Amino acid sequence: MGIFGRKNNESATAVATLPVDPALAALTGDYTIDPAHSSIGFTVRHAMVTNVRGTFAEHEGALKLNGSDPAASTATIDVKIASIDTGIADRDGHLRSGDFFDAEQFPVMSFRSTRAEQLGGDKYRVTGDLTIKDVTKPLAIDLEFNGTATDVYGNERVGFEGSAEILRSQWGLTWNAALETGGVMVSDKVKLNFDISAIKNAA
Repeated sequence: MGIFGRKNNESATAVATLPVDPALAALTGDYTIDPAHSSIGFTVRHAMVTNVRGTFAEHEGALKLNGSDPAASTATIDVKIASIDTGIADRDGHLRSGDFFDAEQFPVMSFRSTRAEQLGGDKYRVTGDLTIKDVTKPLAIDLEFNGTATDVYGNERVGFEGSAEILRSQWGLTWNAALETGGVMVSDKVKLNFDISAIKNAA
């Protein structure tokens, strides 16, 4: 089921004359990301030999799905940097410090979508602007649409999961330390992970 739109190699005329899937059209509306049932996290290589995983406990966002014109769908996410959690308090404090995110001066990391496309089946790519600290750069997130459901409280939900990779140095996160055996303490490459459940707003 297509949500965000078909690939750009289709002509505008062809897209305009395709029938609208009723099930897709029914998804049209504004949605609020449910932070209690969503997760935004990351994985980064530590000391060249293992991975450290973390999450941001506090975040909010919205989806605007347009079933009649899927390419017009948008997504926004704001993440509170101070809510970072890797399971080690000292490490979390270091990540909040000026060596990394500088959470006091730059408390929010944000994403604003600028484009969406269907890659095939339930696979999508959402491109937008990721802002960390005072740097904004483009980011492409590959997503899988997990479907819709009505929960026990009568809320209509949609679900997505996906990932993206960034080089943290491009956003000014450059702190590192050299290892005696060669290499560095923290990899430049970071994998971002998204597991999103969003509730349709009341009309």
